[in-house]
Parts: sequence; C-alpha cells; structure tokens
Amino acid sequence: MEELKQELKAKIVEQLNLEDVAVEDIANDDMLFGDGLGLDSIDALELIVMLDRDYGIKLTDPKQGRAIFESVDTMAAYISEHKTK
Repeated sequence: MEELKQELKAKIVEQLNLEDVAVEDIANDDMLFGDGLGLDSIDALELIVMLDRDYGIKLTDPKQGRAIFESVDTMAAYISEHKTK
C-alpha cells in the first residue's frame, strides 16, 4: 500500500503540473482540495482521467469523486479495491 501511495503522489504532481510541490511535501492524510494542496474542479477532472487511464477505474458520480479524492490515503484504498489494470 505504501508503494501505491508514493506512486499516487508522483502521479498527482506530474499530472497536475504542481511545480512548487515535491512528492515529499504531500502527507498521506493531507487534504487534496481546499486547505490541503488547494486542488480545484479542473484538477479533479484530471485525476478522474488518470484513474481511468492508469488503473481502469471509471468514475461517473462527482459526489463519489469527492470522497475518493479526499487524500492520498482515500485514493489508495479505493484503487486497491477497484483497479482493473
């Protein structure tokens, strides 16, 4: 699971072009939106595309995405349960 979390952090930084953020700066339980990394709705769409492309997970319900993208911990748990690739 730790390996998946590190991979997710690297993908988030790369996918969202977070030039001022290093993988080491992101804690597993940091909020990704709002007060945490400060991601926005456009970033959420990018993360949805990443989940589909890299893990074969298709999200159709925006409310579901809100819960999944709460932190790296919640993303890793969801991917572990649902990945198809």
